[in-house]
Amino acid sequence: MNPKLVNAARWLRRRAENVSVALLGIMFAVFIVQIFARYVLNKPISWSEEVIITTWLWTVLWGAAFILRESDEIRFDIIYSQVSERTRRVFTVLTGVALVGLYGLSLPGAYSYVSFMKVEHSAALRVPINWLYCVFIIFSVACICRYCWLVYRAVRGDKSPETDPAKLTD
Repeated sequence: MNPKLVNAARWLRRRAENVSVALLGIMFAVFIVQIFARYVLNKPISWSEEVIITTWLWTVLWGAAFILRESDEIRFDIIYSQVSERTRRVFTVLTGVALVGLYGLSLPGAYSYVSFMKVEHSAALRVPINWLYCVFIIFSVACICRYCWLVYRAVRGDKSPETDPAKLTD
């Protein structure tokens, strides 16, 4: 593969990791503020729970879309690791096509729902709900792209992801 593309992809991955770290930092800081306000000042704050839930949602979906490696994915490796390389590629193609199809079918409905939610606002922060949940659309599009790439690589004959934890390296 082109070294410039590989370097660009690595740079983008590091920036995605930075976003996740920032989200976790915000979540932790707000959690500490919430504890301080509740137990020291005896004045609970209503917005903290909303921020924590939203940053958690964004962290999970953002991380799954842009940071999770193939080797980190959950597999039925009792079966997967016992079959031939060719069969693993067939598994990759079948699951990839199924997931692209499912995400593709659900994307218009998800987009429609998230777009519609602009009329609703969060209870404490009064932020439009579509801003809070647009990460699901980002996640869905990233998953479609990821699985299209995996199917392409499997059809091309590239080696399947390793499942033996002793052989995995970062």
